[in-house]
Amino acid sequence: MVQPEKLLTSRKKDEIVKFGLISFHSLAALYALSRASEGKLVVLALAIGVAEQDDFANIPDLQDTAQAQQPTNQEPPPEKRGNKPVNSPKGRPPDADGHSSVTDLANSLTGDMVMLSPGSEDDDGEGPISEKLGRIQFSIGYSFQNTTLTVKVLRGQELPAKDFSGTSDPFVKIYLLPDKKHKLETKVKRKNLNPHWNETFLFEGFPYEKVRERTLYLQVLDYDRFSRNDPIGEVSIPLNKVELGQIKTFWKELKPCSDGSGRRGDLLLSLCYNPSANTITVNIIKARNLKAMDIGGTSDPYVKVWLMHKDKRVEKKKTVTMKRCLNPIFNESFPFEVPAHVLRETTIIITVMDKDRLSRNDVIGKIYLSWKSGPGEVKHWKDMLARPRTNVAQWHALKA
Repeated sequence: MVQPEKLLTSRKKDEIVKFGLISFHSLAALYALSRASEGKLVVLALAIGVAEQDDFANIPDLQDTAQAQQPTNQEPPPEKRGNKPVNSPKGRPPDADGHSSVTDLANSLTGDMVMLSPGSEDDDGEGPISEKLGRIQFSIGYSFQNTTLTVKVLRGQELPAKDFSGTSDPFVKIYLLPDKKHKLETKVKRKNLNPHWNETFLFEGFPYEKVRERTLYLQVLDYDRFSRNDPIGEVSIPLNKVELGQIKTFWKELKPCSDGSGRRGDLLLSLCYNPSANTITVNIIKARNLKAMDIGGTSDPYVKVWLMHKDKRVEKKKTVTMKRCLNPIFNESFPFEVPAHVLRETTIIITVMDKDRLSRNDVIGKIYLSWKSGPGEVKHWKDMLARPRTNVAQWHALKA
């Protein structure tokens, strides 16, 4: 193993070494503007917008967007442009029966457990989770001659996985708030966490004075054919903060949806891999800020843990139910037999449920742990494998 001192010396000799930085190039920006009748919304390239009523539960009011962060003009790196869009410290080993001392883990986060957060190697884990939602690239421009606002949705980057397969089917909704009745949408990009849309939208017949009163709202969602689409994140820009005389391109980090639809609470759990016993022990420690699912503003949470091999359910275990509690402490440990040769095909699905005596139990949120899940989940999985016989704990944001 290379010692840190030697690694540092090596880096000095090599002057500067950059790790993990990928240069993402911007894509073609050539498009043709075509005039249509005044007051209509026209989509060039791939999409045609249609005015329609919609479920606006995930769309914030204009007063919520007034405090949005002022945009900064972050131009993508220059590149050749084309004409076609691109799709583009060791702890104690488990006991003989595979169980760990989970109560000790919850009460004293010391040498028995390595505490991690999704964004750092060492963290106390008690701060608020800042879930990485990815970012989106788009451009805005206004034609004074044609009284037309042009919005081009270019691409997304490092979007979180929302589906069991470890990917998402993202698309973008575009609004000019406070108008919630009319929206435009990009096409859905199947199984893609770095989608390229390259779709241009024209808002025609908008006098400049009215455009400056609007807020451009972009919401990225994961398309679900059989249930409600999952919101991934949003971006809001008051257009009176943008110089609209020429087309400007922006990269913006996606933020959680302002109505809280993207927040379901967080779960603290630890993983312990014992290669000699071929076991993974899942410790469900505690949850915080769970979404209230009952009329009384609370929930009766319990946790189900499924061991999956490929797409098949192998084994299920669950915790006790905590009555009327949004910050439950479980402290329950579940060992699963997982031979080394099936690790890459193994997924652990953790579901926080709300118990209901009179109707079907509600899903509060889920976590998929494997080598191909979202960034935070993959990090936890790799940290578990890198620290055998050590309880590696991490907070996870629950997902729909």
